[in-house]
Amino acid sequence: MLSTDDIRFFLAIAAARSLAAAARALDVTPSAVSQRLQSLEQRLGVQLVSRSARRLTLTDEGELLMRRGGALLDEAMELTEALRARRGTIAGHLKILAPLGFGRRYIAPVVASFRSRHPDVSVELELSDRPGRAAAGAWDVMIHIGALQDSTLRLLRLAPNERLLCASPAYLKRRGTPASPQQLRGHDCIALRENEEDVTLWRFSRRRGAAEPDVVRIEPMLSSNDGEVVKAWALMDHGLIVRSEWDVAEDLASGRLVRVLPNFRLPPADIVALLNPGRGGRARRTQAFVEHLRAVLAPPPWRSRPR
Repeated sequence: MLSTDDIRFFLAIAAARSLAAAARALDVTPSAVSQRLQSLEQRLGVQLVSRSARRLTLTDEGELLMRRGGALLDEAMELTEALRARRGTIAGHLKILAPLGFGRRYIAPVVASFRSRHPDVSVELELSDRPGRAAAGAWDVMIHIGALQDSTLRLLRLAPNERLLCASPAYLKRRGTPASPQQLRGHDCIALRENEEDVTLWRFSRRRGAAEPDVVRIEPMLSSNDGEVVKAWALMDHGLIVRSEWDVAEDLASGRLVRVLPNFRLPPADIVALLNPGRGGRARRTQAFVEHLRAVLAPPPWRSRPR
């Protein structure tokens, strides 16, 4: 007979796909994970994983346990929440996935304040430089910035966010300020590699008029998948960057960075919440968190200061 602890244990293994990673996630030794897995397989009379030197591969039975077991845990959680809702309590487990920089600065404090309001909710916040690659069953709410690859997910817009071209005053003094997008070809450009986007293709449109957009293929002198690194390079006078206004608003207000080509507009990168229909996308705790987050971001904190 499977227990909920057995299912949670196996789901941890399925997510980690190696004994060492599962041991770290469960905070036990790899030998303890191996022994418990063997015991579980013996009780069930089936092999759940195929073991290799580096990875564990789920068998058909393992895939079934992962899929059906995860659904059973979700149903049990939803039932518990529904019963608690009868007395007006928001409860259950909420898993949130968010980008690294934005997650650290804005989502983590909101998670803490939400948890204070609803102590019967447990929250797991995972920050990633590529949240869009997460498996569909691994989160309840994903905070996303920019264009979406999958339009089938339920989306709630949280806050507006522009992308801005900027550089340090020292860099512009040394190299000059470009007057048009085409002049960027003669400048040092820094690229942020994120969200599977073509980060070397910068598209500009005029703020007024219906002219065709200016499309520039840059050759980045520096690139990184970390937004903090990219901004630090710009602050160190190494070149031009395109960054979200939530990240550079303070630097622009202080004069550490300067807006470049202000009469041109890059495609916006609004902040949105994606709800997972396969997990608790319609659960009260999920809706309550999104409403709380939307309230905190209205008006957007990065627009409370002059740009």
